Amino acid sequence: MVEKRFHIQGMTCASCVRRVEEGLRALDGVEAASVNFASETASVKFDPSVVVEDTLRDKVVSLGYGVTGTEDGTDRDATNRAIEAARKRETKDLVRKVSVGAVLSLCIMMGTMQDWFPFLALIPRRVMLYVLAVMTFPVLFWVGSRFIVGALKALRQKTSDMNTLVTIGSLSAYIYSVCATLFPGFFMKTAAYPHVYFDGAAMIVTLVLLGRLLEAKAKGRTSQAIKNLFTLKPKTARVIIDGEERDIPIDAVHRGALVLVRPGAHIPTDGRVVKGRSTVDESMLTGESLPIEKKEGDAVFGGTVNQNGSFSFEATAVGAETALAQIIRLVEEAQGSKAPIQRLADKVASVFVPVVLTVSVITFAVWFVVVPGADFSRALLNFVSVLIIACPCAMGLATPTAVMVGTGLGAESGILIRGGETLEKAYKLDAVVFDKTGTLTKGEPVVTDVIPVPGIDSNTLLQLAHSIESASEHPLAAAISIRAREVELASLPVEEFTALSGLGARGIVNSMHVLAGSEKLLVQEGVSIAGLEKKAASLIGQGKTIAYVALDGKLAGVLAFTDVPKESARDAVSRLKERGLHVAMITGDHKETAAMVARAVGIDHVEAEVLPGEKADTIRSLQEGNRIVAMVGDGINDAPALAAADIGIAIGEGTDIAAEASDITLIRNDLNLVVAAITLSALTMRVIRQNLFWAFFYNSLGIPIAAGVLYPFCGILLNPMFAAAAMALSSVSVVSNSLRLRRLWRQSGERGIR
Repeated sequence: MVEKRFHIQGMTCASCVRRVEEGLRALDGVEAASVNFASETASVKFDPSVVVEDTLRDKVVSLGYGVTGTEDGTDRDATNRAIEAARKRETKDLVRKVSVGAVLSLCIMMGTMQDWFPFLALIPRRVMLYVLAVMTFPVLFWVGSRFIVGALKALRQKTSDMNTLVTIGSLSAYIYSVCATLFPGFFMKTAAYPHVYFDGAAMIVTLVLLGRLLEAKAKGRTSQAIKNLFTLKPKTARVIIDGEERDIPIDAVHRGALVLVRPGAHIPTDGRVVKGRSTVDESMLTGESLPIEKKEGDAVFGGTVNQNGSFSFEATAVGAETALAQIIRLVEEAQGSKAPIQRLADKVASVFVPVVLTVSVITFAVWFVVVPGADFSRALLNFVSVLIIACPCAMGLATPTAVMVGTGLGAESGILIRGGETLEKAYKLDAVVFDKTGTLTKGEPVVTDVIPVPGIDSNTLLQLAHSIESASEHPLAAAISIRAREVELASLPVEEFTALSGLGARGIVNSMHVLAGSEKLLVQEGVSIAGLEKKAASLIGQGKTIAYVALDGKLAGVLAFTDVPKESARDAVSRLKERGLHVAMITGDHKETAAMVARAVGIDHVEAEVLPGEKADTIRSLQEGNRIVAMVGDGINDAPALAAADIGIAIGEGTDIAAEASDITLIRNDLNLVVAAITLSALTMRVIRQNLFWAFFYNSLGIPIAAGVLYPFCGILLNPMFAAAAMALSSVSVVSNSLRLRRLWRQSGERGIR
């Protein structure tokens, strides 16, 4: 199976979404199809051996919609440029038609009320009606052509949508007015000419189109996060070829290329520093506000900004393989996905338009036949009002716009959310389980204690250990070297160095025979550990790892190591507890070590000495207690547990961001992002519920008023022009409320975690 994304042109409401989805799913070889109204994209998973891409495109076109490009890992940039160009053309066309429609509608309204304007009062009424009919024609059939074309396409598919409602409503008003103009005697009850609704027909089309224009511009702002990410991608790279510096297009950079980065320049692609050092601003990629120091051997990522120094690096990932490209892909997929709550709107949309058509016909019949004193004109107005005010645009926009804004905000803060379902579920969590090593802790041992025997200085002990371990690649050796450099102790020359696998190392330093390693090594070499047994046992009881140092066959001292918690661990755990969540830790480490880390970060429930394959069983046992469980791990060793959890949260850096087992990926090592992800989920769901409430409330309230149920009690009837304005504003209000999520996110304080 392969998955591709198409940009769909011409969708106008939730009914269009349903039609495209059902059409694509009906094709043999299509496993799944999901259409996002807000982003105007369709994600289709299909078997290329059964159905080809052209068939999918042809199907969409046959349904009455346009297709602009497809997206995969190779042509994503070109496709997005094509999509952006198509949206700009669409916006330009809308601006032109709305402008013409507004001018003509204003003139038509003045002509309709010519008694109000002295300079028009001299024109005979019959002549004015003919002029109004001619002026209204281009408004309906050019300015509003998209509605008529859309309605005809829907009719050919034996279905209906928003275009159907607008077309029937505006044409009904226009045709009635033309008939009243051509055959006034048929409609006259008195000597006066019958009232016409050319102004209503024109204003309906213009206002609905104005709403579409405002909606398009607002929807453009919901995808601002994606646009911001695309602007990070440099266009060229300075590459060293045959000893010469050359500027080449970014697409021409290949793996292994030697790239030079000057101060203030954007890093063009992912790589590893081979020469030089600098600090790099990675905030646009990871949300980390402080510049990160980069030196030889460190990873750098495309799109980040070099600060003061210059360096060269070897390209390790290019094109769609880069961290930035993967982030863009994940965010686009998330923004194109559906939250389960959207199913309610989809179900309503599937029957909404036919129901509205039925209600409008009943409204016409009641006002024309049943209501005393009513006439065809009044019945027609109420019929049109019901059609216009009921357009289901707001329902189609309620969920996807909020999901787009929410996932975009997450990406800007270093939280990659895989889809709408995850975004909807995260705030419901009542248990969060952390892995220990590399998740709650830094994953790197550090020296915590340096304890020499009497007669030996602690710095001397550390320097001897540093010297003998400087040639070793063991993690404990690296910890010793780091501690020695912190106190400015240089490594002494070592002769006859020997690494003893699983035990330690030996060598000669300043003519002295030095051993560094485990208790087993010292016993094997006949060195007694007497004098430090109790201290060593105490350190082991605290969950620490120890290493002994011997000098010329005698014990010199002991060094203790531990994997220390991350700076953010305790605060994150405390904040999760404040939200009422059950917090636990699972680890394969010893009970003593696990208990020490748990105490340090404030976790009460610990499962220690658990094998990787058994972690998933622990998650399931929590779920059996009706808990909604999140697992936080490194995305590799914890993959089974991440997959078993209701929400898997992977902490990844660089190329680890695409951990397939996770639902949420944190692209920097700040555990406060776990709390932030839950907060973002809660805020997004609040906005979605508000959107859906107002969308349903608007139609539930608007349709009865348009039908005239308040007229017997309050004398209130709804003019079709006001119905058109209200319908347009309802869509804009839903999108605007989704954009309000940015302000709510800032007010939550979670952005301060940067």
